[in-house]
Amino acid sequence: MTRKIFRSIFAVAGTVLLTSIFIIFGCLYQYFGSIQERQLGDELFLAAEGVERNGLAYLEGLEAERYRLTWVAPDGAVIYDAWADETGMENHADRQEIREALENREGTSSRYSTTLLEQTLYHARRLEDGSVLRISESRATVWILALGMFQPIAVVLVGAMIFSGVLAGRLSKRIVGPLNQLDLEHPLENDTYEELSPLLSRMERQHRQIDAQVWELKRRQDEFSQITHSMTEGLVLLNEKRLILNMNPAAMSLFSTDPGCQGKDFLTVERSTEISHAIDTAIREGHSELLLTRGGREYQLDMSRIQSEESVIGVVILSFDVTERAFAERNRREFTANVSHELKTPLQSIMGSAELLESGLVKPGDTSRFVGHIRAEAGRLVTLIDDIIHLSQLDEGGELPYEDVDLLDIVKEVTEALQGAAAAKHVTVTVTGQATPLRSVRRLLSEAVYNLCDNAVKYNMDGGRVDVTVVPAGQGGVLIVKDTGIGIPPEHQDRIFERFYRVDKSHSKESGGTGLGLSIVKHAVQSLGGQIELQSKLGEGTTITIRF
Repeated sequence: MTRKIFRSIFAVAGTVLLTSIFIIFGCLYQYFGSIQERQLGDELFLAAEGVERNGLAYLEGLEAERYRLTWVAPDGAVIYDAWADETGMENHADRQEIREALENREGTSSRYSTTLLEQTLYHARRLEDGSVLRISESRATVWILALGMFQPIAVVLVGAMIFSGVLAGRLSKRIVGPLNQLDLEHPLENDTYEELSPLLSRMERQHRQIDAQVWELKRRQDEFSQITHSMTEGLVLLNEKRLILNMNPAAMSLFSTDPGCQGKDFLTVERSTEISHAIDTAIREGHSELLLTRGGREYQLDMSRIQSEESVIGVVILSFDVTERAFAERNRREFTANVSHELKTPLQSIMGSAELLESGLVKPGDTSRFVGHIRAEAGRLVTLIDDIIHLSQLDEGGELPYEDVDLLDIVKEVTEALQGAAAAKHVTVTVTGQATPLRSVRRLLSEAVYNLCDNAVKYNMDGGRVDVTVVPAGQGGVLIVKDTGIGIPPEHQDRIFERFYRVDKSHSKESGGTGLGLSIVKHAVQSLGGQIELQSKLGEGTTITIRF
């Protein structure tokens, strides 16, 4: 801005100076020219008076160096010329000043030389005898005068321009100085040119508007950050070049990155070709989905295209942890298949025995054996259906009848009921511990203890042991069931509490189990707020600890 002001002032000063010189020079040229013309007229008047009185003798007695006098006869012939031989001169009747003098007594004219460097002024006067006396004088044209004065004019111009430049520089700095010192953060607090007041007032209003907009934008950004940071779902925002604009903590955990990923290409964070293809599909078609497995968990990625008018400006990626849903869906399918299988097996056995009895192919002595088989399989069906109904009730939840119970008394009741089954397998069941009062649900406690002890007896070695221990622990208690049975392989230990899951299906069939006992134990303990721990070695036995 300083340069613009300097150039403007300098240009104005130069223009004014040059214009003034030309105007002054022109005015002076015209002024002195008019004086010269009046002097020329006065000289002609005096010369005419002399010629009127003394004729040619007067002219010949003059010494004219500056002026040229010419006496012309009425017919145009030159009678006398001060600078040339009149006998060799041409007729002057056609000269403008001669014609005007003959007609009007006086006449004037001016003529330029062929080079336009000199101008000759002519002034003629008609005498009493009809002849014309003319006087002429040469003067330089304005261009010759300007050329002759070039050096002084140039010196004046250079000096004036230098002075103008210095003055323009100082003025521009003085003008711009207050502008450079303006406090634009507080426009109304400036003490500067009054002409800037409207501008500063407008800037103040704009400051307030911008501050309000920035505050609103920051508030919305904070809201967005709070919402996205508290989301359990992963959120990734990409621009049209797939650069990361935002990624919340859940997404950073999923893609194993940190906040420094913002501004980077998404490909540097996640190199999966499947995800890249899904993003391409979302950009092309508007939406795409993808299932991703990370760290033993399953995630569903939903990708949607972001558009502004007709152009694509980015992609949003939402990730959902569907591990539990996938696990539940898998369990549902397995449960449905297992229930179908478990129900179908005894029903087929019942139908087969019934068909043999109906067809009369069974000997009278074997009828009771077939009827007993039908009754046993029907009882197995009833037990299976009861367990399934009971599990469904546990899944549905609901209010439970809590009461004061003693865990040791319940364990003793259960073990007494299993003495017959234990004796049949020559398994010794012992109970040790102290009275452990609990605020719990008697039915669920009994079912959990019964199923644990029943499994410990069923899957034990012939002549083995089952040790049941009850220990008080603070406001609760600990139940430990340890057997010397077949044990559970490590690869099956994580799944034995699933419904219908069996480690050894052939042995389970022989033992008559439904495959739902440990599932009932798990759900009962969870309903009572307890925890289950399992320790087992193949061929050495199993220890299950429940903390209530």
